[in-house]
Amino acid sequence: MITPPKATRRPHIMEWHGDRRTDDYHWLRDDKRQNAEILAYLQEENQYCDSVMDTQSALKEQLLSELIARIPQQDHSVPFVKRGWRYQSRFETGNEYPVYWRQPATANESDAWTLLLDGNARAEGHEFYTLGAMVVSPDNQRMAVAEDFLSRRIYTLRFRDLATDTWLDDVLENVSSSAVWSSDSQTIWYVLKDEQTLLPWQVWRHQLGTPQSADVLVYEEQDEAFYLGLYKTTSERYIGISLNSTTTSEVRLLDADNPCAEPLCFVARRQDHEYGVDHYQDTFWIRSNREGKNFGLYVTQQAQEESWQTKLAPRADVVLEDFALFRDWLVVEERAKGLTNLRQIHHQTGKEVDIRFDDPTYTTWIGQNADPQTSKLRYGYSSMTTPDSVLEVDMDTGERRVLKQREIAGFDAQHYVSERLWIPMRDGVEVPVSLVYHKDHYRAGKNPLLVYGYGSYGSSMDPSFSSSRLSLLDRGFVFALTHIRGGGELGQAWYDDGRLMNKMNTFNDFIDLTEALLVRGYGDREYTYAMGGSAGGLLMGAVVNMRPDLWRGIIAQVPFVDVVTTMLDPTIPLTTGEYEEWGNPEQPDAYHYIKQYSPYDNVCAQAYPPMLITTGLHDSQVQYWEPAKWVAKLRELKTDDNLLLLQTDMDAGHGGKSGRFKGQEELALEYAFLIGLAQGTLPGAQQ
Repeated sequence: MITPPKATRRPHIMEWHGDRRTDDYHWLRDDKRQNAEILAYLQEENQYCDSVMDTQSALKEQLLSELIARIPQQDHSVPFVKRGWRYQSRFETGNEYPVYWRQPATANESDAWTLLLDGNARAEGHEFYTLGAMVVSPDNQRMAVAEDFLSRRIYTLRFRDLATDTWLDDVLENVSSSAVWSSDSQTIWYVLKDEQTLLPWQVWRHQLGTPQSADVLVYEEQDEAFYLGLYKTTSERYIGISLNSTTTSEVRLLDADNPCAEPLCFVARRQDHEYGVDHYQDTFWIRSNREGKNFGLYVTQQAQEESWQTKLAPRADVVLEDFALFRDWLVVEERAKGLTNLRQIHHQTGKEVDIRFDDPTYTTWIGQNADPQTSKLRYGYSSMTTPDSVLEVDMDTGERRVLKQREIAGFDAQHYVSERLWIPMRDGVEVPVSLVYHKDHYRAGKNPLLVYGYGSYGSSMDPSFSSSRLSLLDRGFVFALTHIRGGGELGQAWYDDGRLMNKMNTFNDFIDLTEALLVRGYGDREYTYAMGGSAGGLLMGAVVNMRPDLWRGIIAQVPFVDVVTTMLDPTIPLTTGEYEEWGNPEQPDAYHYIKQYSPYDNVCAQAYPPMLITTGLHDSQVQYWEPAKWVAKLRELKTDDNLLLLQTDMDAGHGGKSGRFKGQEELALEYAFLIGLAQGTLPGAQQ
């Protein structure tokens, strides 16, 4: 095993609010990602990581084999019908990417299908590929395709003539994956990204057959705290421009029948008012928090807010998360006590029907419903012991059927147990945690325990099935999914209690939950590990500084760890849009509060547990230099000989490798790290 790299120290002084910080590893930042010295350092770290993990090569290969074996070689989506055509995506044996097909809706599914797009052919010759969007025109004759070949979430929009099966000359660069056709099928609206910050900030109109330079600017967002997207309403009469910051929204509507339409503001933005608009059957439907943090549903025939009528009033204990419109029915997706639920309401009679589920911890969601004229609702369901399923219920009759359940080779749900606990924290607040384990391997107080967390952006970590997780459960691990403050599991107040000047609650919750699970016998203190990615990587960095003794291993995936420095730099993607999440450190109070938990700023001379840290060179969400600097500083200051590994994917971004099989390689590495620690087969000290 080779010696771990040691980065050169080159002091860089930063001073804000009379506070002087020295960053010895600031030089590891290169926005162009071309600096030979930096690339060589990252490669050295990779070589060191490889040399350590080569001791686990047999385990890693076994894990990769298991992970891939649970992915069906041949698979397909549930077909759906839209505008007279039936659509389906399929995976063929050995393929990394899906192939997209369609056929006339009048045909039998066993009849011939027409190829729309082969993701494998599009990805050929590229280390990374993702299809961001594939949008068929209203006349069914053309298709817009948004693709990313670099993993920085900057897409190129191309167009295919479906009648002649040829690509058009039109190419639109530096766009988001958001694009919507006008009713004439000749005009498309799309979103342009800022080349420096990558913020989606302009809506442009493109006429087929013309160069991008001739496109017309339709809307430009001046406030860098807002993100911009496009959608089409259920009625298809309007194109919505959605503008969202962390706490505030605005919607502007375009007439889909008028290619030269100017956007009209539905309701002007005001601080802390969040809303979204749909339209169907001559009525606007608005989900809004104007009367309560957990959102209500309103209807109107006019854009004026004073004309809104309450359809569903907001409730203190139930969050209205989403809704879908049908000819006779309204379907709402709600969250109560941390779990999602579906409810159908008849437009005329007001009859309500709850769609019920049996698992103690689960998640459900409104699925793809392309035809609002139907009485049939498609929805998804998953639990920690139930593979993802697509179901359909006839809302008129109540008849329910499973259209597809994900096939997992060798999986038997009877061997696994899921639980949901509510655990009091140090301040008395009860926080839920979802657990799953193999019942034949469970031994109270003796199992390895993996605690996973995120706790940011109001995002809910819903308890769903993971086929890859079986490789841990089958080896005796207990998996704990924490629903800590800062997430959205218990509504807006739960989110507010874990952001800005309440962010310390997120970290304290994670520590307290880990301690409580050990006291309750769900793990062995000597075999307790933690994992989190992105903002969950920030969580890992904060808690390992606060309580390095609590875990025997940490995996931090693409971690956001240099919070103060990043939030002081508006040229970095995401910074300005996240002042309402972390605070703006240009303000003294926010600066000092963030500094108390920012992982990079709080590395100190103490013993740290073994750690595996991953990043992607082309990551646009968390820049590669944050985890690289963090590792360098940890190597300098930590007082132990425990493993510290940095793995940089030189081809990927925030989401890791693309492709359904290649994407398992990083997971196999991470699981081999955990299992190697638990089994004592990893070298416990650096050589």
